[in-house]
Amino acid sequence: MKDWIEGFQASIDYMEQNLSKELSIGEIAKRAALSPFYYQRIFGAMCGMTVGEYIRARRMTLAAQELACSGCRVIDIALKYGYDSPDSFAKAFQRFHGITPAQARESGASLRSFAPLHIKITLEGGTMLDYQIAEKAPFTVAGVKRRFHAETSYREIPEFWGEWMSDRKGLKGMFGICTDMDGKTFDYWIADLYEPWKELPEGCGTFQIPGGLWALFRCVGALPDSMQKVNTQIWSEWLPALQGYTLAGNYSLEFYLPPAENPADTVSYIGIPLKKL
Repeated sequence: MKDWIEGFQASIDYMEQNLSKELSIGEIAKRAALSPFYYQRIFGAMCGMTVGEYIRARRMTLAAQELACSGCRVIDIALKYGYDSPDSFAKAFQRFHGITPAQARESGASLRSFAPLHIKITLEGGTMLDYQIAEKAPFTVAGVKRRFHAETSYREIPEFWGEWMSDRKGLKGMFGICTDMDGKTFDYWIADLYEPWKELPEGCGTFQIPGGLWALFRCVGALPDSMQKVNTQIWSEWLPALQGYTLAGNYSLEFYLPPAENPADTVSYIGIPLKKL
């Protein structure tokens, strides 16, 4: 656990040391010895925000301090923190602080401050997390996919499900599958098991899930709350304590059983690919 925490903190320290430079999610994730795909998922679950939101909040905090305490031009501060024009900087600044950059220089101006993150795992009450590690053969799914940006996926994927529910294209929606593309974007599939003897519905494609070891986590309760709760526990509690295994493959899946008559009894699963150390 100690090495995992130290690696994740090293990635945050790297961001802090380079806030006035262009930051790459690949370089950030490398400090934690994680792929960009997993790093962004873990960061969101542990910190309650995306990597981009954290970087913007820290840059706006430092920019406000410089405006209040130095005579630097607004355009110079804007360029320093990654904005290519005073207008774009001013809009972002006002969204964060509630005042304009010019007002930030006035005596008594009220500014917001977002402190650097420090990762610390504390042991409080024990919580139960039902899971099994099992070997699974490769299998193929058929479904619809859409590409999402990591920064906006939490909001947009539920909208994707909402669209699908109004036009199911002959699918039951057994799986939700994330497949990493480039560290910044990923494909998300709404899919069923592929049945090659059946014609694919219009607009559908196929995707093969490799065989290997999987950690399968059982979620019980109304969706999406039950799955979101377990997802947070996976990244913030289970993964830091994991021994003998490491994450494998830049993909993960959600498996949905038919809804129970009582939503509180609905069962679903989250699958995370693993490999032995």
